[in-house]
Amino acid sequence: MLTIRALHPDDVDELYKISLATGLSGDDASHLYADPKLMGHIYSAPYARLEPHLALVVQEQAGVAGFAVGTIDTMAWEEKLERMWWPSLRRQYAMPSEADAANWTPDQRRIFMIHRPARTPPNVASKFPAHLHLNLLPRLHGHGVGTQLFNEWLTTAGKYGAKATHVGINRANVGAIRFWERIGFSDLPVEGLPEGRTIWKGRP
Repeated sequence: MLTIRALHPDDVDELYKISLATGLSGDDASHLYADPKLMGHIYSAPYARLEPHLALVVQEQAGVAGFAVGTIDTMAWEEKLERMWWPSLRRQYAMPSEADAANWTPDQRRIFMIHRPARTPPNVASKFPAHLHLNLLPRLHGHGVGTQLFNEWLTTAGKYGAKATHVGINRANVGAIRFWERIGFSDLPVEGLPEGRTIWKGRP
């Protein structure tokens, strides 16, 4: 039996594990990383630590098998990360040499993101200020769990004033693109930026 519940402080380690287990376009990325926490440092743990009231997990008998984390104000969130999250990680991880970027390992690419995090395009963050990350272990895919989790996250975020919401999706993650489109997200134009690995989608 599955239940969706609020995050507990002792769930954070599970969020790290799920971030890695879904970090390769929804599949397991553990074989790519020497440091198993890098994905979680970027995509789940900061939300759990700094915005825990907007964090939900999927609980099954075997343990936590998914999560939804996010924020209602992306611009303010990125400033909060600069003040309260990235500094300690930047002390922990040395910036890789940009001159050798073509040969970076997956770890080094993530470490670069810690030192030089990409900002959300302004027209996305201003018109669709809330955003979230939703990750489920593959065994939960295709059973409606993601839709239920999203709806519960949206209800929770709405209590704090969330309005229009966006997501950033890896272009290679075809399953995720289909999921977000199925629940009402559509492509957002990003003017003045080259086509990158991230697809931006929004829902009013």
